[in-house]
Amino acid sequence: MQQHTAVYDVVPRPAIMNIWERRRNRQLHWAVECIAEGTGTFLYTFAGAGATAAYVLGNILELPGLGSVLQIGIAYAVGIALAMAVCLPTSHGQFNPGITIHAVVFHGLPPLKALRYIVAQIFGAYVACLLIYIQYKQYIHTAVNVLKMKGLYDTQMFTPSGPGGIFGLYVNAGSNLGFVLVNEFVCDFVLGLVIFACTEPANNLSTPTTMPWLISLAYGVVVWGYAPIGLAANSARDIGGRLAALTLFGKAATGGNYAALAALTNIPATLLAGVFYELVFNDSTRSA
Repeated sequence: MQQHTAVYDVVPRPAIMNIWERRRNRQLHWAVECIAEGTGTFLYTFAGAGATAAYVLGNILELPGLGSVLQIGIAYAVGIALAMAVCLPTSHGQFNPGITIHAVVFHGLPPLKALRYIVAQIFGAYVACLLIYIQYKQYIHTAVNVLKMKGLYDTQMFTPSGPGGIFGLYVNAGSNLGFVLVNEFVCDFVLGLVIFACTEPANNLSTPTTMPWLISLAYGVVVWGYAPIGLAANSARDIGGRLAALTLFGKAATGGNYAALAALTNIPATLLAGVFYELVFNDSTRSA
């Protein structure tokens, strides 16, 4: 019989931390789980929106080499891997309202707990965007002034290539929202399918060490290939970022009809991906 030694039997923790841990696990576990969900979306948004800021502002201010779509995709992918590495052991690493709602429907996650998770996820993205604004404030104000001087503020400010697009998610003027909806739904379905496959315990090709990177690469794929059409992929990132844009720039940052599409599409797409995976790929007789 294998014997396991606790890490802190080898590297002892201070007594006060042990006391806090016992209290946290017994009385405050729900709060810690919510903090973990918020921290996960914070890391994911902080990485991706930060790279977006460099790209957008570099283009407006004509500063070469500050970013690219490739860099943005890598940043989001790495941010997701970091979020899972830091937070997954505490809250199971959902970080996405679509995944949380799927857990309610298919795995019995209590609705109240799910609601707390979703609020925390949105808040994490919101805080990340506000911090990015503070860090890039000088460049953002300069870029806004440049757009006003060139007479481009009204047409570019709240687009993917404008300062508002660093935080809120928008589509380019003239985009057909029907095609944008198809793009969003397909990408979210693919992401959901990969997530459910990689988190399936009997999937021998997805181990605890490879799973975060496989999921991260899936996010990178959809960003690299399909973000220019219009992609949210995560309601928490979209709503948190849009709330930040509204806080910073006012009602002009609402996003129009696209706002609802970006905030809601990934939820049914994720649920459908879960049903598809269960019907076609999952096998309860498969050995782990």
